[in-house]
Amino acid sequence: MCGITGWVDFERDLNHERAVLAAMTATMTCRGPDAEGMWTDAHVALGHRRLSVIDLQGGRQPMAAESGGDEDPGAPGGGKPGGETPAAVLTYSGEVYNFRELREELAAAGHRFRTRSDTEVVLHAYLQWGEDLAAHLNGMFAFAVWDTRTERLLLVRDRMGVKPLYYYPTPHGVLFGSEPKAILANPAARRVLDADGMRELLSFVKTPERSPFAGIHEVRPGSVVRIDRAGLHKRRYWQLEAREHPDDLDTTIATVRELLDDIVTRQLISDVPLCTLLSGGLDSSVITALAAKGLAERGAGPVRSFAVDFVGQTERFEADAMRDTPDAPYVHELAKHVAADHSDIVLDTRDLMDRGVRSAVQRANDAPNGMGDMFTSLYLLFRAIREHSTVALSGESADEVFGGYPWFHDPEAVHADTFPWLAMFGRAGGERLGVLDPGLTRALDLRAYRADSYRQALAEVPRLPGEEGLERRMREVSYFHLTRFVQYLLDRKDRMSMASGLEVRVPFCDHRLVEYVFNAPWAMKTYDGREKSLLRAATVDLLPGSISARRKSPYPSTQDPAYERALHEEFGKLLARPDAPVLPLIDRKQADGILTESVGSVSSEFSRRAVELVLGLDQWLEEYEVELDLPS
Repeated sequence: MCGITGWVDFERDLNHERAVLAAMTATMTCRGPDAEGMWTDAHVALGHRRLSVIDLQGGRQPMAAESGGDEDPGAPGGGKPGGETPAAVLTYSGEVYNFRELREELAAAGHRFRTRSDTEVVLHAYLQWGEDLAAHLNGMFAFAVWDTRTERLLLVRDRMGVKPLYYYPTPHGVLFGSEPKAILANPAARRVLDADGMRELLSFVKTPERSPFAGIHEVRPGSVVRIDRAGLHKRRYWQLEAREHPDDLDTTIATVRELLDDIVTRQLISDVPLCTLLSGGLDSSVITALAAKGLAERGAGPVRSFAVDFVGQTERFEADAMRDTPDAPYVHELAKHVAADHSDIVLDTRDLMDRGVRSAVQRANDAPNGMGDMFTSLYLLFRAIREHSTVALSGESADEVFGGYPWFHDPEAVHADTFPWLAMFGRAGGERLGVLDPGLTRALDLRAYRADSYRQALAEVPRLPGEEGLERRMREVSYFHLTRFVQYLLDRKDRMSMASGLEVRVPFCDHRLVEYVFNAPWAMKTYDGREKSLLRAATVDLLPGSISARRKSPYPSTQDPAYERALHEEFGKLLARPDAPVLPLIDRKQADGILTESVGSVSSEFSRRAVELVLGLDQWLEEYEVELDLPS
């Protein structure tokens, strides 16, 4: 896993801009702590930071290749020794899990390989299939290919958007990077928060292609962006399709299991230490059990697993609408069941409030952290794991694929005229806009923004002829989660992990599994009256009964009252600073009211998230020197 960046300008010679390219590349150091590479030609500059996972010596980048198959991996400053111009140059982030099969296919077609890396396979896949190469790849990836023959840049992102990729059009080309910070290191890019950017920060819906920064766009998952002298062109090479599901229940369960076995086996490939993330829930337990099985079969066990916990969390745990039970007992039961080499990463309020840590989370996220401890604890977990492992497998995205969240099974939320999670959050008092200035809130009209986003998503949903009623609606709900919700969580996972140079793989995002389960009837997905019925049935032999039957429990949040007190203290300090950048954006009366509330009051959860939003927004505005272009 790596960090990529670059610059195309058809009106200037970028061979003279290596200092700017170096600054852009340096912002990706955390994503790629092992090596740095740069490649420039007249109108293109490519940068790369490498996290070495496969073929530690041979996968240097940017990687250049001749059309005949001779390549000089990582040749600096213009390709092959002797000054020859390569046919194509690649800067690549990700893992392609079918690269061995592709290498055999490409070798049979006449391509010659000098490394064992998947990077070289992707480069030769471009030489063989051109812009259609992405359809041949199974994995998580974001990369840029510069074709010197056509002076054309391709930006390519994986189907589910596991790996991020941003771009910033300029008058004569484009800037791009794994994260906005790489783009913002170029003087041509402005740091502006406009109304739509603010709406995006507050909406809790990941609108495809948008970012908080004006002018910076995401490459949409499953898409290719082509930049040449004729301009910028976008094309989707993959999207969810509605298909008839031909299998009965038993066959469907067996197929889900076959897919999971193959997916996890492929994703265990690594030349560096590998582990799993374990929460004690169904999803992470399935991945850990399958990884343990796969490693044992190749004589490479035991599996290493890691869990996050908070001091005193089990002892003082209080059930709420989202969590019935603490995680730790189930974590330890599963670890014992599969004989894992397990470690708990136990955090306290001092860890979560550490200024250096919170600043690191802010820099990693490139946006205000409005979820506080749920981001900070994930970053600390990944930082601790990185001392032992370079690659981790996660259970992320199973809820979106199999229908695991409570609102999938709440009729009022399902049939609301909005995204179901917003309907449930609204009922639970999860809105945080009350702390913002009322004039700004009215001008932003977040309700209309969300409604527009909802209508766009609804119009995209693929449908089967004659599909009506609950089956039709649940296809819509599944589509919303796979295109508007999961990207928020995948982005959080990527940013927090790569800030520590940890690669996190997401087996449940394999497009074969996503496509298959998306088209299974909702009645089949809930055939036993429970959430994630297909996943439970497909893996029942792997898990203890208590874990297989455990109800969905989201990523943990600390219940320590000391954390809320510490937040209030920081909030009070912010309000006492007359030069705090966020002050013009908030309702001072509401903010002062939050300070008078007692910790543990009925409104404390709302207040906590509102405080975290304001603290994160203030830090982001200050550290990024963001220019505001908001309605008054």
